[in-house]
Amino acid sequence: QLQLVESGGGLVQPGGSLRLSCAASGFTLDSYAIGWFRQAPGKEREGVSCISSGGGSRNYADSVKGRFTISRDNTRNAVYLQMNSLKPEDTAIYYCAARLSRLCGSGGSGYAYWGQGTQVTVSS
Repeated sequence: QLQLVESGGGLVQPGGSLRLSCAASGFTLDSYAIGWFRQAPGKEREGVSCISSGGGSRNYADSVKGRFTISRDNTRNAVYLQMNSLKPEDTAIYYCAARLSRLCGSGGSGYAYWGQGTQVTVSS
């Protein structure tokens, strides 16, 4: 069974950091670009970041540039999202997804496999 599982979410104070992990089972991630998405209550899902299959290309939403870093370790079949300087507006459920391409595209198109999400809450 092809599955993505996110972990690492939690409650953190503004200015704090979290590191999200996305692990795959049933398939290897090294042929897929991987994206991170988030959805806050009452809002549409938005793309946060994406990394190409080999890790050489990364992109970020303007709202997280300079604060979030995406990385991957294909030997561990995992992708990570390091989130620093967190703000209350970063509060959301964060999802990772595997795209049916080695390259990141625009928007949320082409993503075939999704995790169940991990909650990130930024609050004092």
